[in-house]
Amino acid sequence: MNSIINRKTEVIDLGLIEYSKAWDYQTKLFEQILEVKKKNRDLPELEQKPTANHLIFCEHPHVYTLGKSGNERNLLIPKERLGDINATYFHINRGGDITYHGPGQIVVYPVIDMENFFTDIHKYMRLLEEAVILTLKEYGVAAGRINDLTGVWIDPEDAEKSRKICALGVKTSRWVTLHGLAFNINTDLSYFKHIIPCGIDSKAVASMAMELDTIQDLEQIKRSLLKNIVSLFEMEIVT
Repeated sequence: MNSIINRKTEVIDLGLIEYSKAWDYQTKLFEQILEVKKKNRDLPELEQKPTANHLIFCEHPHVYTLGKSGNERNLLIPKERLGDINATYFHINRGGDITYHGPGQIVVYPVIDMENFFTDIHKYMRLLEEAVILTLKEYGVAAGRINDLTGVWIDPEDAEKSRKICALGVKTSRWVTLHGLAFNINTDLSYFKHIIPCGIDSKAVASMAMELDTIQDLEQIKRSLLKNIVSLFEMEIVT
C-alpha cells in the first residue's frame, strides 16, 4: 500500500479527440504513475512521493475498439470498408470485447492509483457503474445491472427489453487504472449494427437521447457524471 494517500484528482477534458491520441495521452499518465510507484519502493517512507490521479473526459470520432481477449469476428464489417463509414479500428490492451465510440458519447478514462482509494477491482467497476446509474436517475431514467454482465442497462430485469447504455472496459497494473467507460448520450446507435457489442448478440443498445426522445445537453450530463464519480470515490478535485 501507499504510505502517502493522495485523493487529489485532476480533471482533464480533451474534447473530441482521435482515439489513438487519447490512448497515447492516458498511457503516458499511466506510465508516470507507475514510475513514481516503482521509485517509492526503494525509498524510505519519509522520502516517498504521492501518486497522481486523473479523470479524462473526451469524445472520439467513429471508432471500434477490441479488448485483448475479444473476438475479431464480432466486427461485422470488413476492415477495408471502415473508411466508407468514416470509422477506424484498434485492438487494444483493456479487458472486454468489442465496442464503439463516437460523437455524442461521453468517454471517461480514470487514470488513478487505486491504492489512494481502495484495492478492489470489483468495487472499482461497480462504482463506475453506480456513477452512471445515479446520473441517469437525475434525468428520470431508471437503470441498473445484469448479473455477470459488465456495464449499465435499461430494463435490466427484462431479458427481452434490456439494452446497454454504458460499456466498461479497463486495464490495471500495480493498482493503476487505464481505459474506462463509454456512456451513450446523443450517440448514433446505427454504428453498433456493424459489431456484436461486447460480444453479446442478444442485447440491444440505448442512448439517453433515445430514452428521453430528445437531444441532450452533453456538457450538463458530463458535470453530473463527474459529480457522482467524485462523490462515490471520495475524490478531491484539483485544477
